[in-house]
Amino acid sequence: MALDKKKTPEPTLRRLPRYLHLLIRLMEGGRTEVSSTVIAKELNLDPTQVRKDIEYTEITGKPKTGYNIAKLVDAIRNFLNWHIDKKAILVGVGHLGTAMLGYSNFEKYGLHFIAAFDTNQKKIGTKVHNIPIYDLNDLPDIAKTHDVNYGILTVPPQYAQFVTEMMIEGGVRAIWNFAPTQVKVPDNVVLENAQLTQSLAVLSRKYVELLEREVD
Repeated sequence: MALDKKKTPEPTLRRLPRYLHLLIRLMEGGRTEVSSTVIAKELNLDPTQVRKDIEYTEITGKPKTGYNIAKLVDAIRNFLNWHIDKKAILVGVGHLGTAMLGYSNFEKYGLHFIAAFDTNQKKIGTKVHNIPIYDLNDLPDIAKTHDVNYGILTVPPQYAQFVTEMMIEGGVRAIWNFAPTQVKVPDNVVLENAQLTQSLAVLSRKYVELLEREVD
C-alpha cells in the first residue's frame, strides 16, 4: 500500500532535500546508481532511516545495486512538488527580502516570484532583480488576479500578523515566515517558520561545546 504523502513526517521532509543535493552531485560526477548505504555514509545518517525516507517517494531500488540516481532525483523532486511552477509573492523588500528576490536557485525548486510588496514609497513602482514592487495595499487584489498560493514574509515582527492576514485574504495558502515572531493562520493555510535566530543559537552553542571538548 502506498504511503500517504499528507502524513509524511517532518524530519523526512527536511532530509529529502539533502538526499537530492547529494544525488545531483553524484550524477554530475558520472555515477548512475547509488545505494541507501552510500547515501547514509555520505550524510552521516542511518541506512535504515534513508530507506524509510525514500519509500515515501514510492520508488524502489534493486538488490545490491540500489537506486537509479536519475529516477530517484525525479522521484524526490516530484514528491516535494519541486517539478511544478509555483507563483510566489514577497512582502518586505529590505536586506533579506532583496536577497531572496535575487536568489536564482529558487527557480530550480519551481518557486517564481511574480511580485513583491512594501510600504516604502521610494521602492514602490520600482523593480528589484526584475521583480516589480507594489504598494502593500494592493496585495490581496494582485494575489487573487495572479492566483498566487505562496507568500514569503520578511517584515518586522510587529507587522507580521497583519501582513499574514492580507496574504490569506488574497488567497495565499502557503506562507514562509522569516519574521522573528510567530503568526497565526487558519487550518486551511500551511505555515513554515524559518527562524534564523534558532539556527544561529544551535550553531553558537555547538561551537562553544566544541571548544569545551577541545579544552578537556
